[in-house]
Amino acid sequence: MSMQPQSIPPVPPDTEAVARAAFPKGNIYVLLRDNLGSIYADEMFTALFSKRGQPAESPWRLALISIMQFVENLSDRQAADAVRSRIDWKYALSLPLTDPGFDFSILSEFRQRLISADAEQLLLDKLLERLRDLGLLKRERQRTDSTHVIAAVRHLNRLETLGETLRAALNSLATVAPDWLMSHLHYDWFDRYSRRIENYRLPKLDSEREALGNLIGKDGFALLNAIYATVAPEWLRQIKAVEILRQVWVQQFYAPGEDGEVQWRKTKDMPPSTITIHSPYDVEAHYSNKRSVDWVGYKTHVTETCGEDCPHLITQVYTTLSTVTDDAAVEPIHQGLEEKSLLPNEHLMDTGYVTAEHFVNSRTQYDVEIIGPVRSDPSWQARNHPKFAADQFKFDWDNQVATCPMGQQSVTWLPEIDKRGQPIIDIRFPTAACRACRVRRRCTRSKKDPRGLTIRAQAFHTALQTRRQSQETPEFLHQYHQRAGIEATLSQGTRRTCLRRSRYRGLAKTHLQHILIATALNFLRLDAWFNEVPIAKTRISRFKQLQPKPA
Repeated sequence: MSMQPQSIPPVPPDTEAVARAAFPKGNIYVLLRDNLGSIYADEMFTALFSKRGQPAESPWRLALISIMQFVENLSDRQAADAVRSRIDWKYALSLPLTDPGFDFSILSEFRQRLISADAEQLLLDKLLERLRDLGLLKRERQRTDSTHVIAAVRHLNRLETLGETLRAALNSLATVAPDWLMSHLHYDWFDRYSRRIENYRLPKLDSEREALGNLIGKDGFALLNAIYATVAPEWLRQIKAVEILRQVWVQQFYAPGEDGEVQWRKTKDMPPSTITIHSPYDVEAHYSNKRSVDWVGYKTHVTETCGEDCPHLITQVYTTLSTVTDDAAVEPIHQGLEEKSLLPNEHLMDTGYVTAEHFVNSRTQYDVEIIGPVRSDPSWQARNHPKFAADQFKFDWDNQVATCPMGQQSVTWLPEIDKRGQPIIDIRFPTAACRACRVRRRCTRSKKDPRGLTIRAQAFHTALQTRRQSQETPEFLHQYHQRAGIEATLSQGTRRTCLRRSRYRGLAKTHLQHILIATALNFLRLDAWFNEVPIAKTRISRFKQLQPKPA
C-alpha cells in the first residue's frame, strides 16, 4: 500500500455542531483535539509505506485511533465500529458524519507496519514533544517501577508443552507439506495429537505421565529424523514450528540411546528459565517469579514525571523478557530518556533497580541522581556482629591498605573482576594476627584462615556506604516517599487497560501494546488536568477509618 501525505483537515462544521450539542460539558476527545490539535501528521509515518500501490488509510488517524482504542480498552472490531458510529471520535479524527469508516483488520496491519519499521516509539514521543512545547511536561523528577505481564498463551505444564509443541509442528506441516507428512506419520498420532493437549485428559499417576512424556518424545524424534534426513526437502527445516520442536526436544530430552529409547531430562539438567520455551506459540514468553507472583510472559518498566505543578505523564515504557532483572533496565531507560531529551535531575527507584554501579554511572554519564534505598550488607558479620561488618573498616585508597576495627592492617590488596565484569578488591589480613585476635569469633567463622574482605572499587564502595547511611535519615524517607505514586500508575494501567496481560504474542508486539497504553493513560491524565480534577488520595477501607488516632 502507498501513502501520499495529506494536510490535516479541520473538523467539518456539521460534525463540530453536533459534537458541541451532544457534549455541552465537554468530552475527552473533543477537549484534547481543541487543546492539542491532531498531535500526529502523515509525514511522520512515510517510512511505513511504499510510494506505489493502493492508497492507505491516513496514518495520523490510524495512530490516534490505536491510542483511543486503549483509552477505552476496545478490540479492533469495537474501535472500527466507534469510528463509524461515535460523534466524539469523528470530531477528534476530522471526519464528516457520513464517513463509513474502514475494516477493522487495517488496525492490526498498521501495528505490524509500526513494528517492522521500528517506529512504535513515535506514538508516545510525538505526544511528549507536543506537551513539552505547551509547557505541560517538566522533567525535574521522575519515578520508575516494573510489573509482570502475562503472555497471550495458555499456561502449560511440562507434559502439555511437549504435546502442544509436537501438535503445532504437525499442524504446520499439514498446511505446507501434507503429502510429505502423510508418507512419514504414524497413524496412532491422530489419536494423540488431533486435538488440544489438556491436563485433565492426561494420566494422573506420575509413572504414567512419565511414560506418556517419553512416548511423545519418541514421536518427536521420529518426525525430526524424517525432516533432517538427506532425502527430505531442505525447506522443511526452515518452518518455524519445526525449529521450535527441535529446540524444545533438545531442552526436554536426553539424546536417544542405541535402543531408540527416549528419556526426559532431570530437573538439574534442564536449561535455565531465561531460554526454556514454555509454549510453542510464544517462544519469548518465559517463566519468572517475583515475591508471591509466578507468571509466564514479560515484564514492563513504566517511568513518569512526578512534579507538583504539572500533570504526571508517562515518559518511557521499557518492555523486557520476564527473566531480566530490574537493575539491568536502568541503563536502557536512561538511554531512552536521553534520546528524547527527557532525562530527570532525580530518578526515584526502588531497591530492585539500585546498585552502586548505577549510582556512579548515572551521575557521571547522564547527570541523574538516583533516589532509592540499597540492600543492606548481606554478610554474616553485618547480621550478627555489626561492629565487624565491612563498613566498620577504614580504607586508605592511596596506599591500598585496610584497617580492621581492632587496628590491624591488611597485607594483601588485589584488584580483580567479578563474574558480572565489575571491578572489585580482594583484601586479606595477616594470618598470625587474626589467629591471636581475642575477638576472632565475632569477626570470622573460619577456624584457620584470616579475615578477608571483598569490596567494590573506591567510587562504587563510597557511593554504596554513603547511601546506606543516608537512607536511614528522615530527610531521605521524605524524599523517597514520592516514589510510591508509581504504584497508582500501574494500578490505573491494570484497571483501565490491559497492562498486565498481553493481547499479542511476542516481545515486539507486547512492547507496542505498552506504548499505546502509556499514551492512552497520558490522554486520561491530560483530560483530568484540563478539567482540574485533583489526583485521588490513597483509598482507606471503612474499617481502617475507625482506628483511633494516636494521642
